[in-house]
Amino acid sequence: MIASSRHIARSARAPFGVRALSALCACVLAVSLSFALVPATAFAGVAKTDVVAGETVESRGLAVSQCPSIDATYAYVVDGNGTVYFERDPDKQTHIASVTKIMTAIVALENSQLTDQVTVSAEAASIGESSASLKEGDLLSMEDAIKALLTSSGNDAAIAIADTVGAKLGGAGGARAAFVAAMNAKAAALGCTNTLFANPHGLDFNQYAGDMHSTARDVATMSAYAMKSQTFRDIVSKDKATITVTRAGVATPLELESTDELIGVYEGACGIKTGFTSLAGECFAGACNRDGLDLYAIVLNSSSEQQRFTDAKTLFDWVYANSVNYPYAHASETATMSWGSSTKEVPVVAEVAHGDWTDKTIKATFSEPDGSLDVFSLKGNVSCTMSFDNVSGNVHEGDKVGSAVFKQHNETIATVDLIACEDVAAPNPFEAAGIWVGRLLSHFTGSQTVATSVDLNDTPLINDKTKAKY
Repeated sequence: MIASSRHIARSARAPFGVRALSALCACVLAVSLSFALVPATAFAGVAKTDVVAGETVESRGLAVSQCPSIDATYAYVVDGNGTVYFERDPDKQTHIASVTKIMTAIVALENSQLTDQVTVSAEAASIGESSASLKEGDLLSMEDAIKALLTSSGNDAAIAIADTVGAKLGGAGGARAAFVAAMNAKAAALGCTNTLFANPHGLDFNQYAGDMHSTARDVATMSAYAMKSQTFRDIVSKDKATITVTRAGVATPLELESTDELIGVYEGACGIKTGFTSLAGECFAGACNRDGLDLYAIVLNSSSEQQRFTDAKTLFDWVYANSVNYPYAHASETATMSWGSSTKEVPVVAEVAHGDWTDKTIKATFSEPDGSLDVFSLKGNVSCTMSFDNVSGNVHEGDKVGSAVFKQHNETIATVDLIACEDVAAPNPFEAAGIWVGRLLSHFTGSQTVATSVDLNDTPLINDKTKAKY
């Protein structure tokens, strides 16, 4: 601090030109230091070719502000029901580094018991890079080995698991080759047609270099499949774990810390797996569960360790911000209807012609009058088309009188019955005779022979930028 003060004093006594040059140099030095100390800014952005709900950003005419700005070269977002929200080159083959361990865990869980004993070999203990701190000769259960594999991304655990399970699988080439063959067979069975594994850990350089690749779409497929296993889900959803290894005959606890920085920090975050190599870049297969629905955000080849999590959060936030709960009914008129052992006010969404009368209709509501749809607003507006049954005879509350089809962007998203919310009796014999005569004379008088069914339900536009406003 004293040296700095002296420098300032000397600068103050120098001629103006020298002082100006000194100040300029100081600014350049300060800027240079700031770039040296601050990590490089990721170049997140929106591409015209990014795909939102099945169509490119350009073809949908979406503004940049309506789309997720991310840095990853490859990305894919899908929910547990198979609804795809976002795609960026999802089928381009690329390295996925330790994300490979998702499939390693799948094969291990499906071909062993959690109580099976795993022995750590010298090769496993010395593999290096990402490690669970296992040592040669350690003994641990398969369950703890999978925790070491997934929680701390242990390459040592990957080798130990592959050798243990592969020995049970058998086949030419030894235990390791048998295990990798099982990984590839499982990928093919899941429909991951652009995936090829060469080892159980995902390292892709030096002695581990080889033909291996996957895609953002395939990673999402294997992630969703893996999360069906409660054991897998329990492991990847925790930020820490404790395992026990028998080391030199002594039970030794090992503390593991998850590489997933969203666990316990981001609402609903529940896994799954990180990865990094120079060829793969920073990767993350992220999962989030809100309101009971899994959402998967896969980001591959992001620019930094932190950016991969930022990309995943951006994608999650974007989907949730544009998810709209859209009620079936938007009608101003209501009717009181018996509902179970009580009565209920229900919206009158249609008036359906009673075919036995010339002038009577039946007030109708939806079979789920309080029902709604979860829709993605950027996919487009919702439409509702009603069709009415040919109703005759005595009609009672709850009888089906038609149906309604809801569509979004020409895709059917729901079909709901229309039911009567009042009783309407058929005409008695004398009334029926009069109606018959009236219809006979209508050829000359032009009077109506049956009432007109009317759709009373509205379908408000969805606000593409925020939540729907009704």
